[in-house]
Amino acid sequence: MLFNSYEYIFFFLPAALVLFFLLSRRGWTKAAKVSLVFSSLFFYGWWDPRYLPLILGSILFNYTVGRTLSHIGEKRASWRKPLLTAGITGDVLLLGYFKYADFFIANVNSAAGLHLPLMQIVLPLGISFFTFTQIAYLVDAFRGRAKEYSFTNYALFVSFFPHLLAGPILHHREMMPQFDDEENKRLNYGNLSVGVYLFFIGLVKKVVIADSFAPWANSGFDTAENLAFMEAWITSLSYTFQLYFDFSGYTDMALGSARMFNIRLPVNFNSPYRSLDIQEFWRRWHMTLSRFMRDYLYIPFGGNRGKETRVTANLLATFLIGGLWHGAGWTFVFWGFLHGAAMGVHRLWKRTGHTLPNWAAWLVTFNFVNVAWVFFRAKSWDRAWLVLKGMCGLNGVVVSEHLRAPLGFLADYGVRFGKWITLPGGTRAVWMILGFGLFCLLLKNSNEMAERFRPGRATFWFLIALSLAGLFQLAKVSEFLYFNF
Repeated sequence: MLFNSYEYIFFFLPAALVLFFLLSRRGWTKAAKVSLVFSSLFFYGWWDPRYLPLILGSILFNYTVGRTLSHIGEKRASWRKPLLTAGITGDVLLLGYFKYADFFIANVNSAAGLHLPLMQIVLPLGISFFTFTQIAYLVDAFRGRAKEYSFTNYALFVSFFPHLLAGPILHHREMMPQFDDEENKRLNYGNLSVGVYLFFIGLVKKVVIADSFAPWANSGFDTAENLAFMEAWITSLSYTFQLYFDFSGYTDMALGSARMFNIRLPVNFNSPYRSLDIQEFWRRWHMTLSRFMRDYLYIPFGGNRGKETRVTANLLATFLIGGLWHGAGWTFVFWGFLHGAAMGVHRLWKRTGHTLPNWAAWLVTFNFVNVAWVFFRAKSWDRAWLVLKGMCGLNGVVVSEHLRAPLGFLADYGVRFGKWITLPGGTRAVWMILGFGLFCLLLKNSNEMAERFRPGRATFWFLIALSLAGLFQLAKVSEFLYFNF
């Protein structure tokens, strides 16, 4: 079930809220939690009920391993590490089978000249996110930072529908105490209103803004046979903003939905396109994934300990895994490599003591991120190079015919004059890119807006405008991009 659907907004979410708070009000706390587990499983099974046994089996497996880790006494302490290894291995094998089996077969075929048939496995929604969430839980249980003896509580922790399909990636200790807080068992109209406010901000980001960029990104990356300079930049920047508003919109809707239940999920976006260096970018973009990669990959690899070459290797390994986690393809791996290498270069730059003016630091960071997204989006190396060559002007530079008089001398340097944008609606794309680029840089983000939320007439009419703008676009529903990862 999609957040941006009539079924979710008008039926599922209100019904789940009413049932949860009616049961909580009567003091039936466990029944309320059970109702939320069943609501979440219904939400997950709406897409394809055949995958319900998958998530239920994953929950049961990890609950058993985590509970055992918490119960093992000193006499059997030597069993704990092998048990943790077995638990993580099971999770990785499950994710690997569904996400990477065909990728592995295709690479074996290519390397060995074989023709093994692909398995054509459909990736279950949310498997990357609920797998990482449970791996984090097992490691926390091993370290004594998390204990859960109630299967209902654990099932709710993993399946709670606002975060189930695309995050945020949670820690047990930051979520479950909220469900046991007596104050949170009663309907809170303040949280409800902030949740609705956040939800509709996210809905507009997704269906009004992100989906408006999609045709230009899809045309340039998937179908265009040639991209001149301006068209290539429109293509890459359209995807850069599509992805941002798509995922940040999903996150707003997830946080808003959870807030209606009095649950505060961790912030996952904090204006990442304002970043002045690549390290800051990863502190602002997909923040819970960055936290997971730091705590459960980078630090166990050795983190900042050791010589600079070892630290750089740790960064590269972390981001290579992060790239592969996003998708079964070498372009994703290369995207991860680019970010790992950039983090290593940034560390070396900081050691020199030199700094750039803020505008230059921003320009370098944003353009690096934009170029790296090309590999993230392109379905093949050829499509990535087509876009990048265009961005470098190697596919030609076309200037509007109206500028021939003042700029005609550029023809001596290979510049052509004519229709400078052939992408459908390309001129509108330019204004959209400029407008929403300034939007990302200058305006308050949704987290800041939620913190400053105050009920009032102006807020009421703003919310009405947001909801109408979003609801009128639901007829052309599209899935969130991160459902593919």
